[in-house]
Amino acid sequence: MLALTENAVAVIRTLTEQTGDPTGAGLRIAADTVPDDTAEAVPDDAHALTLAVTQAPESGDQVLDADGARLFLESGAAAYLDDKALDAEVDQNGNVSFAVALRPE
Repeated sequence: MLALTENAVAVIRTLTEQTGDPTGAGLRIAADTVPDDTAEAVPDDAHALTLAVTQAPESGDQVLDADGARLFLESGAAAYLDDKALDAEVDQNGNVSFAVALRPE
């Protein structure tokens, strides 16, 4: 199962609190599809993920709750992220970036 760092938890909570109705909101991660015309340019082991703050999970999403940070994982993303950890940071301009890495054993 995807692990979240303390920074990721804090950033996800902050993002969902900004929705105005944070009770059911969460960060949704979905596996991005690669257009057929670019498939040859993308390595087989490459994975593109789409992140968006949403009011609720979509049907079939795996829901994770870590200290109040809600994460909705689309099935393809959940499978890819199963042995990973999600980290986040906010730069001096307030821009958020997420990083995915193999979870330490």
